[in-house]
Amino acid sequence: MADRILTTHVGSLPRPERVVTQLFAQDSGLNYDAAQFDAVMQSEVGDVVARQVQAQVDVVSDGEMSKISYATYIRHRLTGFELGEMPRAVPLDLDDFPEFKERLAKLGATPKYHRPICTGPIAVKDLSALHQDIANLKAACAKAAQPGQAPVRGFMNSASPGVIAVFQPNQHYPSREQYLQALADAMASEYEAIVAAGLDLQIDAPDLAMGRHIQFRDVDDAEFLRNARLQVEALNHALRKVPAERVRMHVCWGNYEGPHHRDIGMDKIIDVVLSAKPATVLFEGANPRHAHEWEVWAKAGREKRIPEHKILAPGVLDTVNNFIEHPRLVAQRLLTYANIVGRDRVMAATDCGFGTFAGFGAIHPPICYAKLASMAEGARMASAELWNTTP
Repeated sequence: MADRILTTHVGSLPRPERVVTQLFAQDSGLNYDAAQFDAVMQSEVGDVVARQVQAQVDVVSDGEMSKISYATYIRHRLTGFELGEMPRAVPLDLDDFPEFKERLAKLGATPKYHRPICTGPIAVKDLSALHQDIANLKAACAKAAQPGQAPVRGFMNSASPGVIAVFQPNQHYPSREQYLQALADAMASEYEAIVAAGLDLQIDAPDLAMGRHIQFRDVDDAEFLRNARLQVEALNHALRKVPAERVRMHVCWGNYEGPHHRDIGMDKIIDVVLSAKPATVLFEGANPRHAHEWEVWAKAGREKRIPEHKILAPGVLDTVNNFIEHPRLVAQRLLTYANIVGRDRVMAATDCGFGTFAGFGAIHPPICYAKLASMAEGARMASAELWNTTP
């Protein structure tokens, strides 16, 4: 058990231009050279891990360098998906402000990439890219380790069955339940491989929050929650062979600058979120729409609704602006959650990723790492108060 609050983030980090070039070449199949792709990814993962360690992040990732986005990457690993054209669901909050939505489109703030559609049976097709990602991250962690210090601990992102179902339309399975079951059976291999390699597994599950104002924007809360429970059941089935303590889950309402006034409240989804198997829960806690929801967690704590094995990893950094949060603000946020579940059950994290889609993101890359360094300093401040030590 650590004698301080550890730091991490949600996974994606700003991708250099040469990485973006390789990802879009792979996605389009034009000018794609597999050997060159692998060489670029190996080099950049080494660099991005070193920069995280320099910023004193405790639990690091590969920055999702090899993925064009957190969910569409699966078409390279699973059968049953083809590229196609279907109307994209627009967040409900942006529809309320059409001029703002149009401005975002003109600024190129809405990413355009190939969208996979499920048109056939889903099964594992090729996990070689996964194993290459694992090898790259482990090698980078070993290289970044400092003599006399603990090994660098790594985590790797993977899409939940629910988020795949929310963003990849189903044209094959007769029901949503069967679609989720097929996804769960197929994704289990990826989940188990990550943990077997000695890495922590992060499940990306924005479907449990953002899904409300995307795919389920035209139904009531009860119907959304019914589907959210199905998504958690599918996830728990996929994780049946993975220890809960080796898994963390990220929940968010969408990593975009917008009004977010249509976001479903944490108070309505918290019990569904806590019913998922992963022991650590990462969630938004810094941005102006969700920073107040520490009260929801406090109420759940008082009512003994937070299982004792759960670790809370609130976002203490906003990931859509270039303000560098003051370390004291970070410390205050962490102390708030430590008062809810105890100092040993809190980890410092970010609201979302810094590079959700390759080539898109509001954060200037050097500022991203400065924000992470400020988070580490704030975590030291909070730890000094909680453990009565000198920061």
